[in-house]
Amino acid sequence: MSKKFKFVMVGVSLAATLALICFYKFGRSIWVPLYLDMKGRRTVDDVMRNIGPVVEPGLQAAFARAGVTYPPQRITLLAFKEEKRLELWAEQDGAQVLVSAYPIQAASGVAGPKLREGDRQVPEGFYRIEGFNPNSSFHLSMKLNYPNPFDLEYARAEGRTSPGGDIFIHGKASSVGCLAMGDPAVEDLFILANRVGASNIDVIIAPQDFRLRALESPPQNAPAWLPELYQNIQQALRPFAVSDVKSS
Repeated sequence: MSKKFKFVMVGVSLAATLALICFYKFGRSIWVPLYLDMKGRRTVDDVMRNIGPVVEPGLQAAFARAGVTYPPQRITLLAFKEEKRLELWAEQDGAQVLVSAYPIQAASGVAGPKLREGDRQVPEGFYRIEGFNPNSSFHLSMKLNYPNPFDLEYARAEGRTSPGGDIFIHGKASSVGCLAMGDPAVEDLFILANRVGASNIDVIIAPQDFRLRALESPPQNAPAWLPELYQNIQQALRPFAVSDVKSS
């Protein structure tokens, strides 16, 4: 076997390996559904039965440390894009209590709202959980109700006919407009959200933590209505004490 042939074969092997790695990482929407079809799809009940006993002791311990009954009646998830931090708050005796904080593994885009399909932006504003996907290409996922009525109102006013959709809080560590939390964190959130119920969950997504500092300047090419949204977010964050955040 000539040296030239060996060199070519090594190059082909490396190229094939790189292609497989890229397909594994970036082609999840293609191969994961096929894998699940062969393996058998699971239900939310399957996840609760199989993953719940693994993660709930940790959740129960976190709630006990925070002095909050588990499962709580209502929770709020605060996501801060710049800090890459998602905070889990629960209501106890009429007050908001910080239970846990999770690092956001990936959130594509920059400060500013999502305006159209394909802009790779993570939305900003007030959202609800409207669905659970136990067969997500990103392990587990929870769908947000983007675009919400506020988003739709301004999309219509500005003639934006494709504001986008399919925004999730999900596992793994890559994101295109979603909040990628990693698998352990999304298991916590998925199990907890099902215990609490989607109708009892509020999600607030902000460009940064307005409790710690004011926005220095609006994002480039920001829409005229953005200051109103940011003011509403700032007001909504007031019950969530900064002292709790600093000590967490």
